[in-house]
Amino acid sequence: MKVAKIRQRISFAVGRTVRATLGFGVSGTILVLLWRGWFRDLRQPGGDLRLAGAAGVLTLLLGTKIAARVRTAERRRTPRREALSDAELGVLLLTVVYVLLAVSGGSGSPVHPLVYAVVSFLVTFHRLAVGLPLAASAIGFEAVLSLRPDAGPQAGSDFLSHAGFIAVFALLNVVFLHAEVSRQRRERRRRLEEELASMRQEARDFRLISTPLSADSRVRTRAEEEQKLSQGSVETIHQQLFYTLDLLKKSMELQTCALLWLDESGEKLKVKELCTESSHVAEAPIVARTGALGAILRDARPIALDVPKLSLLPYYNGPAEVAAFLGVPVVEGLTARGVLVADRQEARPFTESDASLMQSAAHQVVRVVQSERVFQAVERSKHEHERFYRASAELNRALTLAEVYDAAIAGARGVCEFDFAAIATYDARRASHTIRRVVGQWADKLDGTTHADSSSMVSMVAKNKLALPAGGEWRERDVPVFSHPIRIRDLESLVVLPLLIKDQVIGTFTVGARRAGAFPSDRREMLGVIANQVAISLQNAHMYQALEEQATTDGLTGLVNHRTFQERFSAMLGRADRHRFPVSMILTDIDHFKKVNDSYGHPTGDDVLRRVAAILSGRARKIDIVARYGGEEFAIVLEGTDKDGARQLAERIRTEVGQQTFQSSKGPFRATLSLGVASYPADARAKADIIARADQSLYAAKHGGRNRTVAYSPEMEKTPAPAPAKAAAR
Repeated sequence: MKVAKIRQRISFAVGRTVRATLGFGVSGTILVLLWRGWFRDLRQPGGDLRLAGAAGVLTLLLGTKIAARVRTAERRRTPRREALSDAELGVLLLTVVYVLLAVSGGSGSPVHPLVYAVVSFLVTFHRLAVGLPLAASAIGFEAVLSLRPDAGPQAGSDFLSHAGFIAVFALLNVVFLHAEVSRQRRERRRRLEEELASMRQEARDFRLISTPLSADSRVRTRAEEEQKLSQGSVETIHQQLFYTLDLLKKSMELQTCALLWLDESGEKLKVKELCTESSHVAEAPIVARTGALGAILRDARPIALDVPKLSLLPYYNGPAEVAAFLGVPVVEGLTARGVLVADRQEARPFTESDASLMQSAAHQVVRVVQSERVFQAVERSKHEHERFYRASAELNRALTLAEVYDAAIAGARGVCEFDFAAIATYDARRASHTIRRVVGQWADKLDGTTHADSSSMVSMVAKNKLALPAGGEWRERDVPVFSHPIRIRDLESLVVLPLLIKDQVIGTFTVGARRAGAFPSDRREMLGVIANQVAISLQNAHMYQALEEQATTDGLTGLVNHRTFQERFSAMLGRADRHRFPVSMILTDIDHFKKVNDSYGHPTGDDVLRRVAAILSGRARKIDIVARYGGEEFAIVLEGTDKDGARQLAERIRTEVGQQTFQSSKGPFRATLSLGVASYPADARAKADIIARADQSLYAAKHGGRNRTVAYSPEMEKTPAPAPAKAAAR
């Protein structure tokens, strides 16, 4: 048995040596053939094309070695093995180059400068312990090519010049390029090590400090937080597993102690953690259902072997010496997760106490994984509830309808991932749904649309006051979400929730996702709570809007009131002063309005005020200010409009009002306007002065016969001013 093991180890060592020195052997053979003149100039008469074939085979060998080097998954365990591999590759490259030189003219070949480029490459991109011997090898190849017996008389002098140039190129690259490359490599290695250490430390720190972090202090996204938590858990698991295995190895005097974990298919085992003194442990996945490992998994009980065959221990891929083996299953509940293995070089069998200790360690492995799994679940749940709480807080802070819509979409996204969401208000009298906010693929087509399809999903939700479809899976695709003309497709998961206020549906909240199972029961419950909060927030926003309108607008005409007019006028003048544009003011009142009230009654007078206000609003732009200035007086402030433009607009308004016919119990009648115009900065710069100039112009229009427009001019200063009491009221 010992002889067989020795033979196996010798065979393994010989095979490894042959594989490691194959390139050197090929290069040595080619070097001998070069010396003997076997590779002749193909340009000369009698050139043998078979030599080109031989050169092609050599090039193919080099390509094979390069490809193997690039795609190999083996981790070089020692710098010596890596240096030998680099040297072998470099020597093969030099061999190909000098064969090319031999068949294209020898030392006088026109492609000879290729040697200097290759030497520069080899010296620059290899360590000095490899690069300098390769440069010396190039000089050796040059000597063989130039000094071989069939070389010409010029070959000797060519050798000296070529060898000198090779030495110069190598030296220059060592002094300059190699030094810079080495410096950058060291810097990159240092930064990489620091980054890895920082990532590991951050993962550990994040796992420890993530729980006490407040909601306002978290700046990472949900995906980033879950990634950091996962990194921290994996790092913690590996640390605890390594300490457990290292403790077993030391206490039981083992050669190898390894945790082999089953993959998702249950067919492969992979080394998850390892403590060993052997260099033959397989790093690639191994078949799980064969050998001793398969028996352990199949029977779910420990197995101990004395002097086992290595074929029974597939976690070794070389001639390791194993005198005793012990393996125990790692089981979670009734499910096998992997195998915990241990072996010794000494012929000392494992005892029952050893097996019991290994089983305890296997249970500890499962507990480590379970505890991290529970930690992940708790932390994920806590994070989701934090997002849910934040969504509720945002909805409580929302005052306007737009803020409520934005907070609702953001809150739903904090609870679950979705591809489509829409908030619609419901008009019970018309049985119609108007989409107020929508995000997703169909947003452009749906935003602002109104739907009154009684067979739609939102109509059924409004009728039944229950979320649909049940289970959150959209199976009945023939039923439209809003209406048949606009169909929403490609959604596997869908939830339409009613927005309820005192058992009355005021709207619906629709959320959809392309993937199936996006809305499990706990997510639907959270979305339901958010929908209830949205309904309350919408009602509050409507009340806030109504209060704001009452505070800023005139109740009769719907125009801004006097206080709001003053504030907006001041802001507009500030912009005009900064950007140097004109501002004009039109001040108007209804002629003989007191007679209208006395003759036709105050309700008719109110109707006249409303009609005039509507004409003023219709003629003004959105950037202008239209206000009820007081009683029957109105004011219009025109941004970016000079005096002539304001006078023309005033005339159009006067003409349109004069064409109106008002109805009353005493028959139809007409009303007229008098208007005064003043401008900034032509007439005044201060707000009070502009208002005073417009008031003077209105006074001139009244005393000039009414039903006319008068623009301010300096001559008006000679006209008696309005009564102080009236000016003060304005």
